[in-house]
Amino acid sequence: MSIGGQKRENTGQDFGKKVGLFEAEVIAINPTIQEYESKLGITLKEGSKQCNYISESKDGNTTLRVDIWLREVDDKKEDNELFRNKVSFFLEDKERENKDGTKNQYINSVGNCSWVSDPNDLQDWFTENREFRVAYVGEEDLYNFLRTWLCELDYRHAETTLMQDWKKLMKGSVKDLKDQINGEWCGNVVCMATVSTKEKDNEVKEYQGIYNKSFLPAYTLKQFRLVDYNKSSVVDSLSSKKSRDLKPHERFVLNLTGEYGCKDYYIFSDIEDYNSGDNLVASNDAIDDEDADY
Repeated sequence: MSIGGQKRENTGQDFGKKVGLFEAEVIAINPTIQEYESKLGITLKEGSKQCNYISESKDGNTTLRVDIWLREVDDKKEDNELFRNKVSFFLEDKERENKDGTKNQYINSVGNCSWVSDPNDLQDWFTENREFRVAYVGEEDLYNFLRTWLCELDYRHAETTLMQDWKKLMKGSVKDLKDQINGEWCGNVVCMATVSTKEKDNEVKEYQGIYNKSFLPAYTLKQFRLVDYNKSSVVDSLSSKKSRDLKPHERFVLNLTGEYGCKDYYIFSDIEDYNSGDNLVASNDAIDDEDADY
């Protein structure tokens, strides 16, 4: 018998894929090789590209990937059963504007965003007692997460601020974010575990992910156990509601199911093992248009 070769790199991605909603705590942000080992129990080779968070866009702008590692919170499960993965945000050193260049997105000092063609058109609720500026690409998604995670901050208070130093951030410094882990302002977050399907080399490949554009506070998870939002009829009923009448979890559902929502496979139920047979994109089964659920 002959045994030898290169030891496989442990990336922490070997667990089974999951889909669905779960309550999570933040355990690491842009971990170093050493933090992968100490905080995540993952051994990376020295110089692993997983820790290369800064790169360059096709336009030559600096980009930063912010990886926020999450661990499921569920006291009914053993530690080795808890789902763990990262949600990634992609920032670019480029001011955000719409496709025809007629509007810019603005962000204020508590992470709220608004689109206008002229800053003088920004509403009072956005500007009153708040500093503001043009937002950069990717900031809206990151701050949507931060506002949900740092839920103990009173965002209505005039003295509250939630704004990262952009220049410092784009040099890769996320210390201020790391300092918030288990801090006085943080809480748990409800996230959506997804599976994306891509065809590569005439083969369908599936990848674990976490939707990075919508999050909820922990208390809302129970709402998905009371109403089955997997039913299209239930979602359609939400669409008829006025925006101001929508509850946070209902707005979350519409965000995911809307035209610009989540394109990956997901379910509005507690997190469970992924079955590719349930995913029409990944399944080889023919669609039966006589099926009442189709």
